Amino acid sequence: MKKIFYSLAAGLALLAGTSCQEFDNYEAPQETLKGAIIDKDTQLPFQTETGDNGVRIRLMEYSWSENPTPYYFTVKQDGTFNNTKIFKGNYGIEPLGAFVPLGETVRDIEGTVEMNFEVEPFLRVEYVGEPVVNGDKISVQAIITRGTTNPSYQQAVSDVYLYINASSPYVGNNNFDDRYDAHLSGDDVADILGKTITLTTEGSLPSGRTYYLRVGARIDTDVDGVKRYNYSDVKTVDMP
Repeated sequence: MKKIFYSLAAGLALLAGTSCQEFDNYEAPQETLKGAIIDKDTQLPFQTETGDNGVRIRLMEYSWSENPTPYYFTVKQDGTFNNTKIFKGNYGIEPLGAFVPLGETVRDIEGTVEMNFEVEPFLRVEYVGEPVVNGDKISVQAIITRGTTNPSYQQAVSDVYLYINASSPYVGNNNFDDRYDAHLSGDDVADILGKTITLTTEGSLPSGRTYYLRVGARIDTDVDGVKRYNYSDVKTVDMP
Protein backbone atom coordinates (compact mmCIF):
# COMPACT_ATOMS: atom_id res chain seq x y z
CA MET A 1 0.00 0.00 0.00
CA LYS A 2 2.90 2.34 0.82
CA LYS A 3 4.33 1.80 -2.68
CA ILE A 4 0.96 2.68 -4.26
CA PHE A 5 0.63 5.80 -2.07
CA TYR A 6 4.10 7.07 -2.93
CA SER A 7 3.52 6.48 -6.64
CA LEU A 8 0.27 8.46 -6.57
CA ALA A 9 1.93 11.30 -4.60
CA ALA A 10 4.81 11.52 -7.06
CA GLY A 11 2.39 11.60 -10.01
CA LEU A 12 0.32 14.39 -8.47
CA ALA A 13 3.49 16.41 -7.71
CA LEU A 14 4.60 16.03 -11.31
CA LEU A 15 1.24 17.24 -12.61
CA ALA A 16 1.28 20.20 -10.23
CA GLY A 17 4.77 21.18 -11.36
CA THR A 18 3.74 20.94 -15.00
CA SER A 19 0.65 23.07 -14.51
CA CYS A 20 2.75 25.85 -12.89
CA GLN A 21 5.20 26.16 -15.75
CA GLU A 22 5.06 29.32 -17.87
CA PHE A 23 5.79 29.15 -21.57
CA ASP A 24 7.14 31.96 -23.78
CA ASN A 25 4.36 32.52 -26.31
CA TYR A 26 5.97 35.54 -28.02
CA GLU A 27 6.73 35.21 -31.69
CA ALA A 28 10.41 35.12 -32.56
CA PRO A 29 11.86 38.53 -33.54
CA GLN A 30 11.80 38.89 -37.30
CA GLU A 31 12.04 42.62 -38.11
CA THR A 32 15.17 43.98 -39.82
CA LEU A 33 17.28 47.08 -39.27
CA LYS A 34 20.04 47.53 -41.83
CA GLY A 35 22.16 50.29 -43.29
CA ALA A 36 25.62 51.84 -43.13
CA ILE A 37 27.84 54.25 -41.25
CA ILE A 38 29.25 56.79 -43.73
CA ASP A 39 31.96 59.44 -43.45
CA LYS A 40 30.02 62.70 -43.81
CA ASP A 41 32.72 64.55 -45.77
CA THR A 42 34.10 61.82 -48.04
CA GLN A 43 30.85 59.83 -48.39
CA LEU A 44 32.97 56.68 -48.06
CA PRO A 45 32.12 53.75 -45.78
CA PHE A 46 33.26 54.29 -42.21
CA GLN A 47 36.11 51.88 -41.47
CA THR A 48 35.98 50.18 -38.09
CA GLU A 49 36.81 46.87 -36.40
CA THR A 50 34.40 44.06 -35.67
CA GLY A 51 33.22 43.47 -32.13
CA ASP A 52 32.31 45.65 -29.16
CA ASN A 53 35.31 47.97 -29.51
CA GLY A 54 34.34 49.02 -33.03
CA VAL A 55 30.96 50.60 -33.81
CA ARG A 56 27.96 49.48 -31.78
CA ILE A 57 24.35 50.41 -32.35
CA ARG A 58 22.30 50.94 -29.21
CA LEU A 59 18.58 50.18 -29.31
CA MET A 60 16.14 51.38 -26.65
CA GLU A 61 12.72 49.72 -27.03
CA TYR A 62 10.34 52.44 -25.83
CA SER A 63 7.27 50.46 -26.87
CA TRP A 64 8.27 47.99 -24.14
CA SER A 65 9.26 50.43 -21.40
CA GLU A 66 9.82 54.14 -20.79
CA ASN A 67 13.20 53.22 -19.33
CA PRO A 68 14.28 50.11 -21.26
CA THR A 69 17.50 48.18 -20.84
CA PRO A 70 19.79 49.04 -23.79
CA TYR A 71 20.31 46.38 -26.43
CA TYR A 72 23.49 46.53 -28.53
CA PHE A 73 24.62 44.98 -31.77
CA THR A 74 27.86 45.51 -33.65
CA VAL A 75 28.66 46.91 -37.08
CA LYS A 76 30.75 45.13 -39.71
CA GLN A 77 34.31 46.19 -40.52
CA ASP A 78 33.16 48.10 -43.61
CA GLY A 79 30.60 50.12 -41.65
CA THR A 80 27.51 48.20 -42.77
CA PHE A 81 25.00 46.49 -40.49
CA ASN A 82 22.08 44.09 -40.92
CA ASN A 83 20.19 42.88 -37.86
CA THR A 84 17.34 40.56 -38.85
CA LYS A 85 16.25 39.61 -35.33
CA ILE A 86 14.48 42.64 -33.88
CA PHE A 87 11.03 42.70 -32.25
CA LYS A 88 8.49 45.01 -33.85
CA GLY A 89 8.24 48.22 -31.87
CA ASN A 90 9.27 51.81 -31.28
CA TYR A 91 12.99 52.31 -30.68
CA GLY A 92 15.60 54.86 -29.87
CA ILE A 93 18.52 54.15 -32.23
CA GLU A 94 22.04 55.49 -31.74
CA PRO A 95 25.36 54.41 -33.29
CA LEU A 96 28.42 54.67 -31.02
CA GLY A 97 31.96 54.72 -32.39
CA ALA A 98 35.07 56.82 -33.04
CA PHE A 99 33.04 59.75 -34.31
CA VAL A 100 31.16 62.77 -32.98
CA PRO A 101 28.00 61.48 -31.25
CA LEU A 102 24.84 61.80 -33.29
CA GLY A 103 22.33 61.45 -30.51
CA GLU A 104 19.31 59.20 -30.58
CA THR A 105 16.87 58.80 -33.44
CA VAL A 106 13.42 57.47 -32.46
CA ARG A 107 11.39 55.53 -34.97
CA ASP A 108 9.26 52.42 -35.45
CA ILE A 109 10.85 49.22 -36.67
CA GLU A 110 8.49 46.98 -38.61
CA GLY A 111 9.40 44.87 -41.61
CA THR A 112 12.72 46.02 -43.10
CA VAL A 113 13.95 49.47 -42.09
CA GLU A 114 17.06 50.94 -43.72
CA MET A 115 18.98 53.74 -42.03
CA ASN A 116 22.29 55.33 -43.03
CA PHE A 117 24.18 57.49 -40.54
CA GLU A 118 26.57 60.21 -41.71
CA VAL A 119 29.27 60.77 -39.12
CA GLU A 120 32.29 62.98 -38.47
CA PRO A 121 35.21 60.68 -37.54
CA PHE A 122 37.61 61.80 -34.85
CA LEU A 123 40.49 61.08 -37.22
CA ARG A 124 40.77 60.32 -40.90
CA VAL A 125 43.50 57.79 -41.80
CA GLU A 126 44.56 57.67 -45.47
CA TYR A 127 47.34 55.93 -47.36
CA VAL A 128 49.97 57.76 -49.35
CA GLY A 129 50.78 55.38 -52.21
CA GLU A 130 50.83 51.60 -51.89
CA PRO A 131 52.64 49.29 -49.44
CA VAL A 132 56.25 48.51 -50.34
CA VAL A 133 58.12 45.26 -49.64
CA ASN A 134 61.65 45.83 -48.32
CA GLY A 135 63.32 42.44 -47.93
CA ASP A 136 61.45 40.71 -45.10
CA LYS A 137 59.50 43.80 -44.07
CA ILE A 138 56.57 45.83 -45.40
CA SER A 139 56.36 49.62 -45.22
CA VAL A 140 53.35 51.85 -45.70
CA GLN A 141 52.99 55.61 -45.78
CA ALA A 142 49.94 57.31 -44.34
CA ILE A 143 48.61 60.69 -43.37
CA ILE A 144 46.37 61.28 -40.35
CA THR A 145 44.12 64.33 -40.13
CA ARG A 146 41.23 65.52 -38.02
CA GLY A 147 37.85 64.34 -39.25
CA THR A 148 35.91 66.99 -37.37
CA THR A 149 36.24 70.61 -36.28
CA ASN A 150 34.02 70.01 -33.25
CA PRO A 151 36.02 71.54 -30.35
CA SER A 152 34.95 68.78 -27.96
CA TYR A 153 36.83 66.17 -30.00
CA GLN A 154 40.25 67.73 -30.61
CA GLN A 155 42.18 65.63 -28.10
CA ALA A 156 45.75 64.61 -28.83
CA VAL A 157 46.52 61.50 -30.83
CA SER A 158 47.51 58.78 -28.35
CA ASP A 159 48.36 55.77 -30.55
CA VAL A 160 49.06 54.88 -34.17
CA TYR A 161 49.43 51.26 -35.30
CA LEU A 162 50.30 49.38 -38.42
CA TYR A 163 48.33 46.22 -37.86
CA ILE A 164 49.16 43.05 -39.79
CA ASN A 165 48.12 39.43 -39.91
CA ALA A 166 48.26 36.50 -42.30
CA SER A 167 45.03 34.85 -41.25
CA SER A 168 42.22 37.03 -42.68
CA PRO A 169 41.37 40.52 -43.97
CA TYR A 170 39.63 41.18 -40.66
CA VAL A 171 42.58 43.03 -39.21
CA GLY A 172 42.79 45.75 -36.56
CA ASN A 173 43.21 46.16 -32.83
CA ASN A 174 40.92 43.14 -32.45
CA ASN A 175 42.98 40.83 -34.69
CA PHE A 176 46.68 41.30 -35.38
CA ASP A 177 50.03 39.50 -35.07
CA ASP A 178 51.99 41.30 -32.37
CA ARG A 179 55.28 39.85 -33.62
CA TYR A 180 55.19 42.17 -36.63
CA ASP A 181 52.97 45.17 -35.89
CA ALA A 182 54.41 48.70 -35.63
CA HIS A 183 53.26 51.04 -32.85
CA LEU A 184 53.79 54.76 -32.30
CA SER A 185 52.82 56.62 -29.12
CA GLY A 186 54.05 59.34 -26.77
CA ASP A 187 56.50 61.79 -28.32
CA ASP A 188 56.35 59.90 -31.65
CA VAL A 189 52.74 61.04 -32.18
CA ALA A 190 52.91 64.45 -30.49
CA ASP A 191 53.12 66.35 -33.79
CA ILE A 192 51.90 63.74 -36.26
CA LEU A 193 48.73 65.29 -37.66
CA GLY A 194 48.84 66.30 -41.30
CA LYS A 195 52.28 64.81 -41.92
CA THR A 196 53.16 61.85 -44.10
CA ILE A 197 54.46 59.09 -41.84
CA THR A 198 56.17 55.81 -42.67
CA LEU A 199 55.32 52.66 -40.71
CA THR A 200 57.40 49.49 -41.14
CA THR A 201 56.63 46.05 -39.78
CA GLU A 202 58.84 44.65 -37.02
CA GLY A 203 60.70 41.35 -37.12
CA SER A 204 61.15 39.18 -40.21
CA LEU A 205 58.02 38.30 -42.16
CA PRO A 206 58.06 34.75 -43.57
CA SER A 207 58.07 34.67 -47.35
CA GLY A 208 55.47 33.10 -49.60
CA ARG A 209 52.50 34.29 -47.57
CA THR A 210 49.70 36.81 -48.05
CA TYR A 211 49.51 39.58 -45.46
CA TYR A 212 46.69 41.96 -44.60
CA LEU A 213 47.62 45.43 -43.33
CA ARG A 214 45.75 48.34 -41.88
CA VAL A 215 46.63 51.61 -40.16
CA GLY A 216 44.70 52.57 -37.04
CA ALA A 217 44.87 55.74 -34.96
CA ARG A 218 42.99 57.02 -31.93
CA ILE A 219 42.66 60.15 -29.83
CA ASP A 220 42.73 60.32 -26.07
CA THR A 221 39.00 60.18 -25.46
CA ASP A 222 36.49 57.50 -24.50
CA VAL A 223 33.35 56.47 -26.33
CA ASP A 224 31.08 54.38 -24.12
CA GLY A 225 34.06 53.57 -21.90
CA VAL A 226 36.51 52.60 -24.68
CA LYS A 227 39.19 54.54 -26.59
CA ARG A 228 38.23 53.51 -30.12
CA TYR A 229 40.32 53.52 -33.30
CA ASN A 230 39.76 55.16 -36.63
CA TYR A 231 41.10 53.08 -39.52
CA SER A 232 42.28 53.10 -43.07
CA ASP A 233 40.94 50.40 -45.34
CA VAL A 234 42.77 47.06 -45.66
CA LYS A 235 45.69 46.46 -47.99
CA THR A 236 46.81 43.02 -49.20
CA VAL A 237 50.48 42.22 -49.82
CA ASP A 238 51.96 38.99 -51.19
CA MET A 239 55.46 38.43 -49.81
CA PRO A 240 57.80 36.95 -52.46
